Amino acid sequence: MATIAGSAPGTRSVRVTLWILLIVYVFNFIDRQIVNILAEPIARDLDLSDTQIGLMTGLAFALFYTVLGIPIARFADRGTTSRPKLIAISLAVWSLMTALCGLAQNFVQLLLARIGVGVGEAGCTPPAHSLISDLVPPEKRSSALAFYSLGIPVGTLMGMIIGGTLVDWFGWREAFLIVGLPGIALALVVWFVLKDPRQADAQAVLRAQSQPAALPLKEALREVMGSRAFVLLLCAGSAASFLAYGKTTWTTIFFQRTHDMTPGQVGLWFGLLGGVGGILGTWLGGYLADRFGAKNRRHVLSAPAIGMALAVPLALLAYQASSWPMALILLFVPTVFNSFYYGPTYSAAQGLVPLRARAIAAATLLFFQNLIGLGLGPLFFGMLSDWIQPIYGAESVRYVLYGAACLGLVPAFFFWRCGLRLNEELDRKDLNPVTVPVVPASRGQS
Repeated sequence: MATIAGSAPGTRSVRVTLWILLIVYVFNFIDRQIVNILAEPIARDLDLSDTQIGLMTGLAFALFYTVLGIPIARFADRGTTSRPKLIAISLAVWSLMTALCGLAQNFVQLLLARIGVGVGEAGCTPPAHSLISDLVPPEKRSSALAFYSLGIPVGTLMGMIIGGTLVDWFGWREAFLIVGLPGIALALVVWFVLKDPRQADAQAVLRAQSQPAALPLKEALREVMGSRAFVLLLCAGSAASFLAYGKTTWTTIFFQRTHDMTPGQVGLWFGLLGGVGGILGTWLGGYLADRFGAKNRRHVLSAPAIGMALAVPLALLAYQASSWPMALILLFVPTVFNSFYYGPTYSAAQGLVPLRARAIAAATLLFFQNLIGLGLGPLFFGMLSDWIQPIYGAESVRYVLYGAACLGLVPAFFFWRCGLRLNEELDRKDLNPVTVPVVPASRGQS
C-alpha cells in the first residue's frame, strides 16, 4: 500500500481512501456471493430446480446490476458528483436488500430481493474505479485497482465461511439478516470520512464546474467501443467472468452433492483455500502487470493469458479427484492463475479511454462481465446440469465443471490477442488525446 500511494499527493489520505474502498468492496462481494453457499439449503427449503438456483444466484442480480451500471457511471463522471456519497447510498441500499432476502417466503420474493441487491451494488465499482484512477498515478494504477479488487476474493472467502457457519448454526434466513445489516453502518463511515478530490475545497468545486464536460454518452461509448483492444479486453473479461461465477456457484454445490460436505464445511475449506488463492492471484496479477508492463505495455495482460491456459489441466484433475481434501488442494493453483486478470484488465481499460470516460469504461466492462458472467454463468451451468441429470444423476455437476474447466482457454486466447494491440493503441491515445469543449460554470453540466 505504501508503494502504491507513495508517489501520490496526500499519501495518508490516499491510503485511507483505498482501505475504505477495499472494505466496501469486501461487503459488496459478501452480500453478492453468500447466496452461493446458501443455495443448496434454500433449494431444499423452497423446492427449487437447478435452473431456478442459477436464475436466483445469477441473472436476477446481474440484469439490474448491469443495466443501471452505465447511467450511474455517467452520473459519476460529472465533475460535480460526490463519488464517495454515491457509493455510500448504494452500500446502504444493497445491505438492506440483502437482509430482506432472509424474509422471503417463496422463490418470487427471493428473486425480487436479489434484484434489489443488484440495484444497490450497481453504484459501487464504476465510481470507485474512477476515484482510484484520479488518486493514483498511472504507473501504479494496476496495483491500486488490484488492491481494490482484493475485495472479490476476500469477500467471497468471508461470504463462504460466514454464510456456511451461520446456515449450520441458525439457518439461511438468519444468515442473510446477520450479514446484511452491518453494511448500513459502514455506509455512514463512507459518507462522512471519504472525500472526493474534485470537491476537496471551494476552489476545487469551481475548477470542476469549469472543467471539460463529461463526454456525451454516445460519444463516450463510441470512444470506448472504437478501440479494438478494448473490445478484445471485453471478450476476455466477459469469458473469464462467465467461468468464474459459474464455477464458484456450482463448485460449492458439487462439494455438497458429490462429496457429502455440509454448507459449513464447504464454506470453511473451499472458502478458505479459494479465498487465499484468489487474494494471492489478484495481488500477483497486479504486481506482474506493473513490473513487466513498465518494460513493455503489452505484457500487462501476459500473466492472465498464460495463467488461464495453465489452469485448465489442473482444474480437470481437481474435479476428478475422489476425495474432497485432494480436490480442494488441486483447485488452489488454478484459483491463483485464474485471478491474475482483475487488476490488469481494469488498468488496461482505464488507459484505453479518455479521462472523462473512465467510469463509463469501467461500467461498460462491468456490464458485459456481469450480464454474461454473473447473469448467464450460473444459469447456463444450472440448465446444463438439469439437461444431463437423467444421464449422470447426482454426478451431473461434476461433468458440467469438466466443461467449464476446458473453456478456460477462451479468455486466455482473448487476453493474448488484446495484449498484442496494447502498445499500438496506448501510443496512439497518448499522441492524440481526446479533447472536448469547456462548459461555462453558469451553464452547469448535463
